[in-house]
Amino acid sequence: MTLSTILMLVQVFFAVVIGVYFWNLLRNQKSNRTAVDRESRKEMDKLRKLRSISLTKPLSEKTRPASMGDIVGQKEGLRALKAALCSSNPQHVLVYGPPGVGKTAAARVVLEEAKKNPVSPFRLEAKFTEIDATTARFDERGIADPLIGSVHDPIYQGAGAMGVAGIPQPKPGAVTKAHGGILFIDEIGELHPIQMNKLLKVLEDRKVYLESAYYHAEDPNIPLYIHDIFQNGLPADFRLVGATTRSPNELPPALRSRCMEIYFRPLLPEEIGQIAENAIAKIGFPPQPEAVEVVKHYATNGREAVNVIQLAAGLALSENRERLGAADIEWVVNSSQLPPRPDRKVPTEPQVGLVNGLAVFGPSMGALLEIEVTAMPAQPGKGLFTITGVVEEEEIGGGQRTLRRKSMAKGSVENVLTVLRRCGLHPEHFDLHINFPGGTPVDGPSAGIAMAVAIASAIKNQPVDNKLAMTGEVSIHGRVKPVGGVIAKVEAAFQSGAEQVLIPKENWQAIFEGLEGVKVIPVETMSDVFFHVFGEATLTVPSDLEAGDRPIPADAYAAAPSVSILHAGSADAARSTRRGEGHPQPGAGALGEA
Repeated sequence: MTLSTILMLVQVFFAVVIGVYFWNLLRNQKSNRTAVDRESRKEMDKLRKLRSISLTKPLSEKTRPASMGDIVGQKEGLRALKAALCSSNPQHVLVYGPPGVGKTAAARVVLEEAKKNPVSPFRLEAKFTEIDATTARFDERGIADPLIGSVHDPIYQGAGAMGVAGIPQPKPGAVTKAHGGILFIDEIGELHPIQMNKLLKVLEDRKVYLESAYYHAEDPNIPLYIHDIFQNGLPADFRLVGATTRSPNELPPALRSRCMEIYFRPLLPEEIGQIAENAIAKIGFPPQPEAVEVVKHYATNGREAVNVIQLAAGLALSENRERLGAADIEWVVNSSQLPPRPDRKVPTEPQVGLVNGLAVFGPSMGALLEIEVTAMPAQPGKGLFTITGVVEEEEIGGGQRTLRRKSMAKGSVENVLTVLRRCGLHPEHFDLHINFPGGTPVDGPSAGIAMAVAIASAIKNQPVDNKLAMTGEVSIHGRVKPVGGVIAKVEAAFQSGAEQVLIPKENWQAIFEGLEGVKVIPVETMSDVFFHVFGEATLTVPSDLEAGDRPIPADAYAAAPSVSILHAGSADAARSTRRGEGHPQPGAGALGEA
């Protein structure tokens, strides 16, 4: 056998081996493709079967507002939101309010209104992109960020064909998906600080710049659009609407300074009733005023009212009934352990030592605050005072520096006693007990004039008008100082049945002139307060105190006996809710957690 024959046989052998190898590859590829197709058809059948199954639409979805007129109880909030978003220059917005009052629905319907406005920059195809800050988690390595966007580097599994070629792949986030529309971030106060800082940069630049160690501007293998993204950024020109149930002071000042702030108030019982009636009608049941009255007494927001109606309707249908009764709602209330609404009304008649103060808690939520005082004669100059129902002390600051100070409510009592001694009431001759009933710790100075009137009423044994409410801080010079949340307090006074409200003169606004059902009276000094309360000018603060422009001689205080202090019934410590330097404290006003 010649050498050429041997070489030819070797070539034939290797050709056969190579042919068999590639034939096996093709056969395996075809087999794998067949298996993939078979699995795909199987999964598609499962998916079609799942999509063919659907339950009835939840009542909460049926009752969801679809237009401006469907949103109940937020007339002023909607007006402010519309002004911020429907103009030719829409703004970023932060919406504060309790849960279930329509913040998300309001943002949706206002965008639809903005699309109809010819001067609005929002086009008809503008998107409403919604994301929840509590679930918008990100990877610190930049692998995934659903809010800002990320880069899928080729080193990570699943990079695909571009990954094999060593090409990084940008993945747009919610800020890019919302381009030209609205980005709604629910519970924006829960956003991670790193994401918050990235978001602030996006709000300024209106685009997102991404980075990757695998990107090279001179690499010809990288597609042109990826070059464009890395060099010019992803577009992110949108308007932010952030909703939160937190207080304003809990959000970063850098975010608040870039946004308009709008407050949605809690729903009133009548508005809760309107939502409940709508829910009953959506179910197809006849109207039931008795059932609605029970819902109004317990539900605090629209979502809660709808849930109560839905559960009660389920009970009625399970018992083959097509009507809702008050007993059904009461059963739901008991089984769900819903507490009654904390709605307080003014007393039915004037009483000695009982005054209607006003408070704010949370984001612009007002409430009536009862203040009761008893005065028992004591040895002259040996009187004690006890204050209960207030925060014992509070913490201010944060981070690495925290300060603790005595309750501002207690400090306000001491200011009041100083002024009353100068009025000639001699509180040092009485054992005084000042109580804030209700079970919720109270703090802040804005109950000053209410405490002064209550103490004066108890000492003089003279009742106070039960239709009168008041708010204001008292200085040691007898002046009434401005406080926060006055509009919310006036609204709460009106809803509680008050007919007159005393407020600091510096808090007076023109909108108070047109109010119906309640008269708002500005006061500047404690003499003004006593005149409006007791109808007499005999109980006045000396003019040197009210002027406040010259110091009081030391000997004027030397003759006045001191008052012993006994603090009792302290509540748990609560944190201050001050918004920041220069902002008035919302005052006894700021209700802590019960």
